[in-house]
Order: sequence, then structure tokens, then C-alpha cells
Amino acid sequence: MAQAAVKREPRMYSIIDIESNGAGYRKECIIDIAIYRYDGQKIVDQFISLVNPESDITPFVQRLTGITPKMVKTAPKFHEIAKRVIEITQNTTLVGHNIEFDYRMLRQSFQSLGYTFEINTLDTIPLAKKLIPDEVSYSLGKLVKSLGIPLVSHHRADGDARATLELFRLLILKDTENEIISKQYEETNAKSYVNKIRILTQDLPNEKGFVYFQSGNGDIIFSDHVQNINKFSKKIFNSKSKRWEEVQAQVQQINYEITGIDIIAKLILSSRNIRKREHLPFGLYYRNDTYVVEKNKLNKTERPILKFKSFTQGSKAVQFITSQDEFSDVNSLRNMIDFKKRNELWLGTGRRLGEKLFLIIENGRVASYGFYELFTQIQTMSKLSKLKIDLPLQTPDLNNELQLALLRGDFETLPLPK
Repeated sequence: MAQAAVKREPRMYSIIDIESNGAGYRKECIIDIAIYRYDGQKIVDQFISLVNPESDITPFVQRLTGITPKMVKTAPKFHEIAKRVIEITQNTTLVGHNIEFDYRMLRQSFQSLGYTFEINTLDTIPLAKKLIPDEVSYSLGKLVKSLGIPLVSHHRADGDARATLELFRLLILKDTENEIISKQYEETNAKSYVNKIRILTQDLPNEKGFVYFQSGNGDIIFSDHVQNINKFSKKIFNSKSKRWEEVQAQVQQINYEITGIDIIAKLILSSRNIRKREHLPFGLYYRNDTYVVEKNKLNKTERPILKFKSFTQGSKAVQFITSQDEFSDVNSLRNMIDFKKRNELWLGTGRRLGEKLFLIIENGRVASYGFYELFTQIQTMSKLSKLKIDLPLQTPDLNNELQLALLRGDFETLPLPK
């Protein structure tokens, strides 16, 4: 008896291009999107739309794309097109030129709706470098021009997505052994170390904060305060040092806590009774009516007015100090940054937009700190006491950071409320 032929479903791709409003990293919003559902032979579905970002479009993006605020004013908002995006990309591999950007934009947008968007991805840039070597440039515009692929409406989602589709069609033809696509497909789905890095780091912010490397059951393997959570985490994964081998092998999740300005990190460490001494090798001195910055070890008898992480930081402080007439008298500077006998409420920038940091200074030390939203009223100590976090430990490093903050004008100082 003849066996019935097994019908194989064609592998589906969704070719995508997204234009954003040009806001800061991880704060961008989609303003233009185009997706072509492609079965390797023909386009079987498509979705093209402007999107109302509900925020400003930078002048640079307006010039680059030609998309103005007026054009997107009546366009659908992302939540209105989200279902359509899911439908057209379902059971496909998402393909783009620098797909990391487009995929991140989709994840961010869906995340704001409380939905986790996950999909396999393919980037045409590394594919092109492998299959079409020795090109002068692999930017989309220059590459497709070199290959004779038409590009209409460059920097608009529809035009760039169509050009990416034609490029991808060419790459599939050139990949006669199916080695590149098969390899990347397998890597995307396999629980490999490379894929582990991609999944664990893809949504980490490029901001200051505490990072927590945790095992599968939640135990903290390693934690630290770092200047860039995303870059630091990737650096650990890519390190060849034996110091990080155990962390690399055991980590199954990464959590983080954004701190914003450095002083918040020091406050959090102090509230947790953690002593982490910072190296401050340079100091500010006043000699012969002149402010100078030099290494502290050169002068062990004279105490510096302020300490710094680097000579550059100290030099910037001197530039500011010498620009203020009041500090021509060094005693004025000393008095301004001295808070030994103060009883005050200090208000400064919080960890994120719309949040404020407060410090309660009692008898010249930080007794407690906390955060509040801009709309919160905190005129009384009873309200502050509900928000405050007591500070059992106060280190010289924290005092020095507070003095630098006073010098920079980071805090508004007020009498303690009753």
C-alpha cells in the first residue's frame, strides 16, 4: 500500500522594520511599523501602520523619517495594534536588519501592556557578512544599493522592511547548504550558553544600580553596585577569568535595582549595614590662595577639603569652585559643605522620573532617607516617618559624597518639618 505523502508546512518568517521617536535608550516609542509574513517564496500577509507614540518625536527623527507629530496624531496607539502584531508574527521567525533593535522595541511596547512577547529571531547583518563578504558597508541603505535591490522610502518602516525582505530572499538563495539559517535557528532555540546570555541580558537597563546574579532557586550568587547594569552583566558572561566561572555556570536569572545617582547606592548599602569602602585617591587642597588637586598620599599631614575618585573629577570641581566668587574665601567653601550641626530635610533626584529622594539630617548625620512621588505631600514628620528608611551606618565615603552633592547643588535644603 502506498503511503500518503506527509505535507510539510513551510517555515514562516515575519520581516519587520520599526521606526522610533528617538527618545532615550529604552524610553523610545514606536512611530512606524511594517511586517511582512513571508513563507520563503511569497508574501502571505502584511501589516503597515503609523503609530501614535503618545510622546514627542525628536527633530532629528522628523528630519530622518519625514514623520511629524501631526501625522501620528490620529494614528492608532500601540495597544490598538498589539493583537494584529501577535497574529501576523505567530509561529514565525522574526527577521530584521539589526533585529536586536526591532525585537527590543516590540518587547518594550508589549511589556508596557503587561504582556511578555517572545519569538525566535534572525538578523540579516551577520547573514550578509557570511554569505556576501567584502562589502564596503553592511548598513541597509548601502548594502541593498550595492546589490541592486530597490529601496523606496528609506527610513520609513514599509520601505526598509521591503528592502530587508528582498535582501533576505537573496540570502536564502545564496545559502545553498542551508547551513547559516539552520545554525542560527538551532542556536536561537537551543539552551546553549550563547542563548542563555541573550535571554538573561536582553532586557537589562543601561543604568546605574545593583545587579543580582541568582541561581534557579533564587539564591544570590553574586551582587554589586555597577555603573551600567547591562554592560557589566555582558562583561561577566564574556569574561575568560576563572573568577567568574562559577557565576557563569550557575546563574539562571538576573534581577536589578536601579539607583540613579551614586549617593543613593551608598545610602542603600549603609541601610543594609554593608561596608564597601570606595577608593578616593585624590584630594582638594588650598595653598597660597589657590585650589589644587593632588594625590592624598603626597601629603599625609594636611587633610583634604574634599576627596575624589579621579583627577578629572577633582579638576571639574576646581573649575566650578573658582567660578564662584564666594569661594575665593576657602572658609566660605568649608562652611557651605559642612553639615556637622545641621538639622535639615534635603530633597533631591530619585531613582526614576517623577520620584524624589529625601534625607533627614539630624545633628550633622543622615538619620534616615526615603523616596516619594512628586504628587505626594510630605509637610509633616509623621508622613515622612511612614516612608523613611533608618540609616544605622554612616561611612566617611558617604559624608564625602554628601559634601560633593552640596557643592554641586544636588539638594534643596529645608528646615525639618514638625
